[in-house]
Amino acid sequence: MIQSLHQIGVITRLTFREAQRRRLLWIGLGLGGAFVILFALGFYFIYQDTVQHVSESYRSEAMRQASAMLLTAGMYVINFLIVMITVLTSVGSISSEISSNTIHAIASKPIRRWEIVMGKWLGFATMITIYTVLMSLALMGVVLIIGGYVPPKPLAALLILVLEGLAVLSVTLFGSTLLSTLANGVVVFMLYGVAFIGGWVEQIGVIVNSQVARDLGIASSLLLPGEALWRLAASCLQPPGLMGSITPFAVASQPTQAFVVYSLFYTLGLLLLGMWTLSQRDF
Repeated sequence: MIQSLHQIGVITRLTFREAQRRRLLWIGLGLGGAFVILFALGFYFIYQDTVQHVSESYRSEAMRQASAMLLTAGMYVINFLIVMITVLTSVGSISSEISSNTIHAIASKPIRRWEIVMGKWLGFATMITIYTVLMSLALMGVVLIIGGYVPPKPLAALLILVLEGLAVLSVTLFGSTLLSTLANGVVVFMLYGVAFIGGWVEQIGVIVNSQVARDLGIASSLLLPGEALWRLAASCLQPPGLMGSITPFAVASQPTQAFVVYSLFYTLGLLLLGMWTLSQRDF
């Protein structure tokens, strides 16, 4: 057991170094930082304009609603960046080593194949968690400093976004044990696209009271729970009933706690499946 933990730690450190060498994580941090600065400027001027044009009796509530709406919109961009960074950094983590035959050097004794998958997952999971926390706290900090708005459940929203990143990571890493890098990327983005459209279909089904549309949306979220988890995180960022329109920021229908449990088992299950798949594969 101690030896396995040591081997997993070695792979985790190598994963960090590989991510630094490819510079994708640094690019993601740079783009995220640029977005936070742009968001801060836009939020500041919108805030000032609202203060000047809204009567004093309605100013407090108007700023509260505007701050919640803009924070949710900004976090939606952060959510998208989390998914993109997760996929782009891990999509070829195993498949590229198989195609280049470097896996033979890594998978030699005493390192076992399941330890490779676990080590890589932990390395990427740590990076994704750090990225999610930094970007989310930066955006919430901007809204707090300028608008004085604190979302109802900021910690819950943060944890749900981390879970979303980990779920996408498990899908991508599992695909990397089976498919080529290009094919894996296509499959993961297609799953994300289906879940994204399914989320809209479910919300429309709730608004027009169509059970078929709701069921289709729920079924699509089971393939990849990313979009559904985003809606749950969004509900933690805004007051109840803030938005009634059909937008990416609307929460006409949000997942239950049972879906969060499903997402946890989904993430763990695909990780274990990826460990088993690589252990059984011939290369």
